Formats: sequence, C-alpha cells, structure tokens
Amino acid sequence: MTIRLMLADDHRMLREGLGRSMREQGFDVVGEASDGAEAVSMAQRLRPDVILMDVTMPEMDGVEACRQVRLDLPGTQVVMLTMHADQEVLASAIRAGASGYLVKDCSTEEIASTVRLAASGETALSPLLAASMLNEVRKWDKAAAAEEERVVTKREEEVLQLIADGCSTPEVAANLYISQKTVKNHLASIYQKLDARDRTQAVLLAVRMGIVHLD
Repeated sequence: MTIRLMLADDHRMLREGLGRSMREQGFDVVGEASDGAEAVSMAQRLRPDVILMDVTMPEMDGVEACRQVRLDLPGTQVVMLTMHADQEVLASAIRAGASGYLVKDCSTEEIASTVRLAASGETALSPLLAASMLNEVRKWDKAAAAEEERVVTKREEEVLQLIADGCSTPEVAANLYISQKTVKNHLASIYQKLDARDRTQAVLLAVRMGIVHLD
C-alpha cells in the first residue's frame, strides 16, 4: 500500500525538491503546505498517513501544528524536520506527538526510511537523537514535577532566603536587581501562600517547611 505523504515547509525550493525526492522513493505526495496553519487545515482535508513537518514556519510553528494534527487526526503521523537537533525542540516535539525527528542534512534514504517507520506506527529517530530527546524529556519532567511541588516560586524562595539572611527590602531589591515595589509584591504573595502575618512569621514557616535555611 502506497504511503500518502504531505509536506509542510515554508521554503518553496526545499519543499519542491523534497517532494520530487519522495515521489522517486515511491510515496504519494498528496499536498504541500507553506506554513503551520495551512498544514493543519490541509491535513484535516487530505488526511495523509504521514506529514514531514518543518519546525520553523510562519503563522504557526511546526511543533504546534504537529500538536493540533495529532489531536484532530490520531491516525496521521508527523515527522519533524529541522536545521539543528535542538534539545528544547526535541522535548517539545515528543510532547506534541511527533513520531520522528530529523535534521535537514540527512540523506533522502534516511528520510524515506523514517517516513516508512512512522507510517507503521514506530518511533523513528536515530539512536543519538533518541537518547538526546529522552534525556531532555526526563530532565524537563523532573523540573516540572519539582515546580508543581513548590509552595512558593523560585523567585519568592530567593526573597525569603535573603530576608532570612537579615536583608532589608532595599537590600533584597539590590541583590536580585529588582525594584523595592517588586520585592513588596513578592512578600504579599508569600504571606498569602504561607498564611503568614509578616516577614518574621513567613521566614519561620519557610524554615520549618525546608524552603529556606538559617546559617
């Protein structure tokens, strides 16, 4: 069965060249989109088996377009194409539901192989990219979990620690390169979150909770 392939890239020359190469590899190239928004609407209309999606496009970037396509068309697989193996984009792509991730300097044969793997429901990544992406996703997930567990924000922790160290409001502002008004806003937020009356009580509660430490 011939794989129905759609292309999404804002560079016309690259898109047309890729289309010719993929047809020569035996794919049925059913459509070519020039931006992310067009890729989403075209995919909904054509329902391709696989989309080769550029990461950087106008109107809507490839990762967001991938996310929308995968939500609307779970049977359509998306392989991301990019100029660089960026760690952050790798993590975003896997969260968006991408089945593959390729850098644009790869060979036509590698692209064709990746598309076939994606069409069969397999994750199609080179071992190096796969390891890189998985490590990044794990790192981001740990950071997200840690952030969810925070009673106060990281900046509020910094404000609390400086106050615990004996700094005044102007000194906290100077240390963190923020205005005194911003410090007061942080303190108001801290009081509310910790149910504290003043900075002394806030520091004592923060020490008990392990948020800050006294020397």
